[in-house]
Amino acid sequence: MWVKHNKILLSKILLLVVILLLVLTVLGCVPGAVPRGWSGGVVADGTLFVGSIEGRLIAVNIADGTHQWSEPLKASGSTGGFGCAAAPAGVAIYGTPAVADDLVYIGGYNGKIYAFNSSSLEVQWVYPRDDYFRDKKKKIIPVVGGLATDLEKVYFGISDGRVYALDADTGNKEWEFETGGKVWSTPVIDNGTVYISSFDKKLYALDATTGEKKWETAEMGGAIATTPVVSNNTVYFGSFDRYLYAVDAADGSVKWKSEVEAGSWFWAKPIIYNNTIYAPSLDGKVYILDAESGHEIIDAIDLGNPVSSSLVLVDGSIIIASREGRIYSLDTANNQVKALADVREQVDAPLWASDGVVYVHTQEHGSLYALNPQTGAELWNVSLSSE
Repeated sequence: MWVKHNKILLSKILLLVVILLLVLTVLGCVPGAVPRGWSGGVVADGTLFVGSIEGRLIAVNIADGTHQWSEPLKASGSTGGFGCAAAPAGVAIYGTPAVADDLVYIGGYNGKIYAFNSSSLEVQWVYPRDDYFRDKKKKIIPVVGGLATDLEKVYFGISDGRVYALDADTGNKEWEFETGGKVWSTPVIDNGTVYISSFDKKLYALDATTGEKKWETAEMGGAIATTPVVSNNTVYFGSFDRYLYAVDAADGSVKWKSEVEAGSWFWAKPIIYNNTIYAPSLDGKVYILDAESGHEIIDAIDLGNPVSSSLVLVDGSIIIASREGRIYSLDTANNQVKALADVREQVDAPLWASDGVVYVHTQEHGSLYALNPQTGAELWNVSLSSE
């Protein structure tokens, strides 16, 4: 009994250490370390765009993995946006890029938004123009979340709680809205509405054209860092209070709060499929709930290692990456999970897929893997380093 108790206690301590390191890595507060980023990717016209740990935009030919890269994003000096981060040698990119027409948009930890030409990877415009996002004390405010495009605009949030819309072609500011806490999530645009979460424990719905607030939810039990999911007039998201929520997309009223409490934070974006919500947690489990009621369909699937990477759906299977680099496939027909591959590198970046291929961006060495989601076979892998 004593041995069992101590094993449980040790596992909880290790989990807390992983969570603390994960958050402090974003904050740039780990002694001797600098933020390195964990960008997801997006595929457009046969090219995959992803931010590298060197602070470059990388364009990868998905047919064979050949790639080119941009000049590195320029460091801004002392970031200090969280009061504890010195400027990294290369600018960290945490958010997933967005693509519209011939431009690729990406945000940097240096407090700037960049638009690149998708063919040449030359910078077309930056915002702010001649400075960086700064707070009242003139400290740099990092961009941590990803970007979204719609209605000829680019949407994003920054770490002082503001949400922006820029003209997609010129980078001119269209509107600005202020929440009450940090924004680390990626905006979701649905039917003319921008949905975005904040560390002030609220989710916001904004008019995508004007930026006017349509509604805000009541305070949840914890900060919200997850990117929401919109389905059937409902917005779903997880919170740092370890619960999942569903709110009405029309007015923000809470439809349900999950009965089950996770063992740790909900960090990554959940998936909705066949009226079922699949939500990974930093406790190493994937929670499977009925989307209408919030009730558990089956007991959570325990992978034994934190899941900080967002899931991806491919042909009825949900692909999952644990933080230690093990890749799993969850069959949505029977909710059975099987081991698929092991990239043997830390994975924090969201997974993504295109044309039946799953892509995994690893943390330590900045490698990109292309995997067959049925067999786990490695189609190719490349280092995203320019060296």
